Amino acid sequence: MGLSSDQLRRGVDHLCAVEPGFQSALERVGYPEPRIRERGYATLLRTIVGQQVSVSAAASVWRKLEAELGEGCPPGAVLAASPEALRACGLSRQKSGYAASLAELVASGALDLDVLPGDDETAIAELVRIKGIGRWSAEIYLLFAEGRTDVWPAGDLAVQIEVGRILGLTDRPSEKLTRDIAEAWRPHRGAAAIFAWHHYNTPVL
Repeated sequence: MGLSSDQLRRGVDHLCAVEPGFQSALERVGYPEPRIRERGYATLLRTIVGQQVSVSAAASVWRKLEAELGEGCPPGAVLAASPEALRACGLSRQKSGYAASLAELVASGALDLDVLPGDDETAIAELVRIKGIGRWSAEIYLLFAEGRTDVWPAGDLAVQIEVGRILGLTDRPSEKLTRDIAEAWRPHRGAAAIFAWHHYNTPVL
């Protein structure tokens, strides 16, 4: 499960203590709400389904997949389904391949989502073995589904924009600079990311 409200508050309070920009931002927008997803295969499959489509479109495809394959779209059902059946549910050929990659790794035991490595970088390396799951998707999974406190998706555009705004920078920082800046925020970079998304979505007068 993702970071709880208490964990987020503690993390944001730590950030405010080390970076005054966070304190000013907190006074404007308040604490973020938790962003929590279930740990495991279904969340990663839903991530693949949701890539490059709207939330409503992804929900529609997921409903069709569950109607075709069963609740949670079990790995065995995905692997047994024909390409035509998956396409009829709204999955492109590419996404069908991604879904099959995930299902095969889980069904074979090559990827055990219940015991991912404790080291974040090693866990990311495990997750990106899945076709269609890049570093960003792996980081989001570890943050939202496993509640890892120090995951830092520095490649996320909204995170970069809000780090720039919170710190009063003239330009949006690059991924490298965003990563470098956040070294001082360990071990609460996960809270920093969630706060950045919260700040991004909150109108600021």
